[in-house]
Amino acid sequence: MGQAKWIAARIALMYFLVGLLWIFLSDYVSIHLAKENLGLYIYSQRFKGWFFILITGVVLYFLVHKTTREITLANERLRKKEVQLESRNQHYHSLIEQNPDAVIELSLKGQVIYVNGEAEKLLESSMDRLKSVSFSQYLEKNDLNLLKGHHSQTLKGVPSTFETTIHLGDRSKLVRCSFVPIIINDEVTGMFAIARDITRERKNEEMALASEKLSVIGQLAAAVAHEIRNPLTSLKGFIQLLKTSNEVQSSYLDIMHQEVDRIDLISGEMLILGKQQDIPFRPQRIDQLLSHVLVLMEAHAHMDNVSMTFRNKGSEDMLVMGEGNQLKQVFINIIKNGVESIPESRNGHVGITLGSSGDHAFIYVEDNGTGMDPERVERLGEPFYSTKEKGTGLGLAVCQKIIQRHKGSLTFKTEKDVGTTVEIRLPLWKGTTNIDAEERNVT
Repeated sequence: MGQAKWIAARIALMYFLVGLLWIFLSDYVSIHLAKENLGLYIYSQRFKGWFFILITGVVLYFLVHKTTREITLANERLRKKEVQLESRNQHYHSLIEQNPDAVIELSLKGQVIYVNGEAEKLLESSMDRLKSVSFSQYLEKNDLNLLKGHHSQTLKGVPSTFETTIHLGDRSKLVRCSFVPIIINDEVTGMFAIARDITRERKNEEMALASEKLSVIGQLAAAVAHEIRNPLTSLKGFIQLLKTSNEVQSSYLDIMHQEVDRIDLISGEMLILGKQQDIPFRPQRIDQLLSHVLVLMEAHAHMDNVSMTFRNKGSEDMLVMGEGNQLKQVFINIIKNGVESIPESRNGHVGITLGSSGDHAFIYVEDNGTGMDPERVERLGEPFYSTKEKGTGLGLAVCQKIIQRHKGSLTFKTEKDVGTTVEIRLPLWKGTTNIDAEERNVT
């Protein structure tokens, strides 16, 4: 509307200026002719109106032509922009609608604006119904508090990713969810919730963990049996001695008691390792976990004539948030690999060092084995890739997955024919976070 007024005003102004200029010029010429030639004056007076019409017609033609041409070009540019906008709109609509993940558009208050087809499948509900329901009906209280925390963080313009469990009647689904802010003109106007059902994926991971654990237990069984046989032999000898002498000496009983405790400790660790692992993460004393692992691994090292040392440079209150059984599985795999990498001809040694640096705990496992070539180090952790002749390649892949789930890192430093150092880093738990929330925030 404003542009139309401006065009009309410009044409009217041009008409007024041309008319005013014509009046002054024609009057000046007429006065000059009247003094010299009266006939020519009369002739000019008769036809000056026609000349004015001709001149103004030509001027108005070119002015209107120029203006309409500008309008036509502007309309063409506008149509192109509309086509581009429609194309981009369809582009982003396809990105959302054809996305293999569930996409939910939320307002600043957390109300559902739009959902794609995958979101309807995930929540087993239609978009119209989802617009009128509360997400509290899908989540438990702790999960709902976790979601609200990530929602508040995203409103500040910071994307977040977390895992939670949604409940659909008598069934539940584990989903990995990301909140992405919608920012227009540097202002958060809403957000996208992108979710994926990882229930089956997590079950497959747990099956891989359990399978690898059974493999480790099977390999340790022979070493543990050998380790238990030593105290059993001692017990048998003392029992025969007691039968022969018919005397009970307290020193004998003390030794027998220690051997029984040793058997109990080893068998207890094997039973704990074989138990079904708990999903929730809890604060764990890292030094205790390593001590329990060393009870089992010393037996394995003795069979291969490898010495083992443990140095604790940290404090007793070093805690990590995690699942103890899974962390033990990592330590056993790494130490076992170190022991098995040492050839029989070498005076084998594996050193384990525990310490802390900043807000992380670190565990170094050093061996003087055969080491590896640099190109092999790059492939460590790939499923089914193994540096051992009879290895499956799943051990380190499982270790990598467990450490990632614990928000840590696993790095290798090796030199051919010198040895390998494995560094495990895990974030320290300071006791200031809500444990229930942390147990479910396992990404």
